[in-house]
Amino acid sequence: MVPAMIAIFGMGMLDANATSLAAMLLPVGVLGVIAYYKAGLINVKDSLWISLGLLGGSYFGAKLAIGMDIGLLAKLYATFLFYVVISYLNIPALLFGKKNKANEKARKQYAFWTFILVGLFAGVIAGLFGKGGGIIIVPILIGFFHYQPKAATATSLAALQLPVGLPSVIVYAHDGHLNYLYAGLMALGIVGGAFFGTKLAIKLPSALFKKIYACFLLGVAVYMVMKYI
Repeated sequence: MVPAMIAIFGMGMLDANATSLAAMLLPVGVLGVIAYYKAGLINVKDSLWISLGLLGGSYFGAKLAIGMDIGLLAKLYATFLFYVVISYLNIPALLFGKKNKANEKARKQYAFWTFILVGLFAGVIAGLFGKGGGIIIVPILIGFFHYQPKAATATSLAALQLPVGLPSVIVYAHDGHLNYLYAGLMALGIVGGAFFGTKLAIKLPSALFKKIYACFLLGVAVYMVMKYI
């Protein structure tokens, strides 16, 4: 949403960040969550701990973004997205012939505070870049907690249904960066989009799912490079 608002509506990055976060305050992905839950892909307990961390992290992320040079913010965003793309496409394995076996390991129980830390880190990123909680949470759940891709996406989406971005929205709005009309219209669109996107995602093979997501992120990263660097 952030690159689209910058490119189509000519919004500044901070304005786009604020509007994107506000659009996600309501449980706009609840239809998708319901579909994932029925498919048995959501770990409810883990998602709640992640939500708690997101709530705190989003405040600090917004504070950092407002005080940061916009060019530096865009460079950090693009760099992060390129990193995620590399990990999702498993480029090190393609270059060096090493197979990524992270998802083949058996799941085990982790302390609740580890999921709070995941949420805290993701909240900071989301506050900085307007959207990115899921981009952070999903790779971490896959790489460190050995979730399958679909289950990681489902649990991340569930964690983001609570108004975890409210602290960052308040910070951005107080600084004059929030467009309420755009936020409301996008929230309406997300409701339907999340539902149909989830239906499609459940049917896709996990490997293909990751590649499609990586290509999307690569497009966003390239756009940010062309726009700000």
